[in-house]
Amino acid sequence: MKSFVVLLLSGLCVLSSAAAEKVQSVLLNSSAQRREFTGNLQVDFFGQNELVKAPQVQTETASAETHRKSPWLAAGLSAVLPGAGEFYAENYWKAAAFLAIDIAAWSLAYHFNKEGDRQTDFFQNYADRNWSPGRYAKYALDSLVQFIPPNERGNYGNLLAPGWENLPPSQQINWITLNRLERDLSATTTGRYYSHTLPPFGDQQYYELIGKYQQFYQGWNDADPKLKFYDQIFQRLADGYSNLTYYAGERGKANDFYTTATTYVTVAIVNHVLSALDAAWTASTYNHNIHASMQMQTVPTQFGFARVPVARVEYSF
Repeated sequence: MKSFVVLLLSGLCVLSSAAAEKVQSVLLNSSAQRREFTGNLQVDFFGQNELVKAPQVQTETASAETHRKSPWLAAGLSAVLPGAGEFYAENYWKAAAFLAIDIAAWSLAYHFNKEGDRQTDFFQNYADRNWSPGRYAKYALDSLVQFIPPNERGNYGNLLAPGWENLPPSQQINWITLNRLERDLSATTTGRYYSHTLPPFGDQQYYELIGKYQQFYQGWNDADPKLKFYDQIFQRLADGYSNLTYYAGERGKANDFYTTATTYVTVAIVNHVLSALDAAWTASTYNHNIHASMQMQTVPTQFGFARVPVARVEYSF
């Protein structure tokens, strides 16, 4: 019996030692497999071993960011095309106004310049039909040469071309001889109003002088050949209508059209300058305004990353 008890106790000891080793092994394995809870569902329940690294701060702007405008660029744009600089500076009403003024000014300048051209064609054609260089030269030769002292008279024999009445105005006379006669007459008391020499046919000065000075009155086809003195001619012109006074009025209309066209060109140029200055000022004003924007920023946290709304207010000096 005593031997049986000893044998039973020995068996129990072996079993206890084995059980202890088993328990220790289980506890060690349990300790090795133990996890710490992080608060991130992906890590705690789905086996993700580490947090996703958040990127560096990311920004998504909810309202469009504004950019600074260059006053120099704005001025240059408007100097070329009025309103372009204001459009660049995002002031669209002023852009439209300056552009409209530019279009109107250049359109009116073009219109009145064309009217001046048409009026010029009209009065020049009128002069070619009613004023004759040959008639003007023949009057001086027939009526005024006698007032030039004989020893001071030149040779005017080739003044008029043969059959000059039927020739075009440019071929009726010898212009060099006529200009010499005019200078000779200007030295006399009777011909003192010969203050100019007739320019070549077709020149702008040709059409201006024949409608401006009483000296050229006798070239018109309604002139009175009996009038030989400046005061007589002046009185006749002051009394009423003549081809010279009518022609002078029509030529004046052409000049008025050209003057108006020039005025509108000036308006257009001034508009370019003013628009350039205003564009620079508008761009500067734009830069000085307060600019606000609402943004979403992604920021890292100990459990991952989160999106945070951020308001931004900016004032530029």
